[in-house]
Amino acid sequence: MSEIEDEVVSLHQEFDWLLQEEVTVILEELHDIVLECARRFPDCEQLYGVDSLVKNEKFLLTNTSTSGGSATDTIQAVVTLIGDDICHADILLKLHKHSVPSHRTIVQNDCQWKLQQIQDAGNHLSLALQIFASLPPTNSHGKLNFENAEEVIHVVNNLMGCLQRGRSCLLIPKKRTIVELQKSRNVKSLQPPLPPDLAVSFYVQSHKLVFAVYHILSKEAQGPPKFDVFQAESSVPWLSEVLVLFTVSLQLCQQLKNKVAVFAQYKEMNLLT
Repeated sequence: MSEIEDEVVSLHQEFDWLLQEEVTVILEELHDIVLECARRFPDCEQLYGVDSLVKNEKFLLTNTSTSGGSATDTIQAVVTLIGDDICHADILLKLHKHSVPSHRTIVQNDCQWKLQQIQDAGNHLSLALQIFASLPPTNSHGKLNFENAEEVIHVVNNLMGCLQRGRSCLLIPKKRTIVELQKSRNVKSLQPPLPPDLAVSFYVQSHKLVFAVYHILSKEAQGPPKFDVFQAESSVPWLSEVLVLFTVSLQLCQQLKNKVAVFAQYKEMNLLT
């Protein structure tokens, strides 16, 4: 047998081992990480049969930045968060430019403020777990039956798409106009309602819960309104954990994809058939 033939046989053996052994091990590890991430989202017990880590947590959001405001302006929110719901919030605004400088409003338990970003991230995580549930059946040795590199890469690409979208939901809040904020159904949670020249928003940015206040100074007939912006925020530890788990999952996906892609190249060279 020639040296080239020896190399081809060795490649076949290594590729078979990768498909039969390592792919199964890595996907099982990946599934465990994604499931651990899911424990931090609502309904994980009903959906996945795992113990939930979701709990009521109270956070104090304090001033971080202003745009156009004064050093005397302050905003503060004491927020109770459970999963993707702000079930209670006590909000105090002191804005010196406003005709009524002090405002206090509350999010009541019976009308919660929904954090859509967290819900969306959880939905993408659910789609990833559905991919695991649809993997090929295992053989008598408990190994997944993948026939070729393309099948594995297809699964990994689908998983990465779900995980990337889930992570992006938390990292990049969707931009909304003042009108959209004022018409949001979440605003109905506030009692008493805020004046019409104020708009507020709770959103997630990375591991932080942010509360933003927009004081509308003027509305032009044409063009966007002019407004001052005030923000308060607090770190949310479980969001940090979720982002780490998303990142580790994506890294593991990329490592598996890179390993399998090497053998896909050999197939293109007709060394693997």
